[in-house]
Amino acid sequence: MDLTLDIEEYKLNIRAGGVILHNNKILTHKNINKNHYCLPGGRVAIGESSEETIKREIKEELGKDIEITGYIATIENFFEMENKKYHEIYFLHKIEFKNEEDKNIEYTMHNEEGKEYLRYEWIDLDKIEEYNILPICLKDILKSTKFPVHKINND
Repeated sequence: MDLTLDIEEYKLNIRAGGVILHNNKILTHKNINKNHYCLPGGRVAIGESSEETIKREIKEELGKDIEITGYIATIENFFEMENKKYHEIYFLHKIEFKNEEDKNIEYTMHNEEGKEYLRYEWIDLDKIEEYNILPICLKDILKSTKFPVHKINND
């Protein structure tokens, strides 16, 4: 069971995300029906650590094994989407594909669970300002070199 709760007018989410950096590009997650990008990951399940979550989510979504190589940030994220208020705690890890061949992937990947509307696209860090990446504070975090950080994001 995912750690997501409806409390009064809010939805509380506990999420984990991963940053894969390759040739100055990061892997992003894009729902083709939405106008924004985010990082691959998902909701933490009850009894699961954020590290276990990101490993599970990447395996489910991309069919790839990863390793955690560092901790980047904790983000307290407050936003509204589809007329619903969200309070999200977001754990962001630096990750890398385990398989040496996978470390050279630069093409758009598709969801392994059959969700045709999901794409995994590489974005050049030098052009990150051109993209609508959420939460917005991710741009500053990804351009930084000092980790870990703690951010409060109000979109």
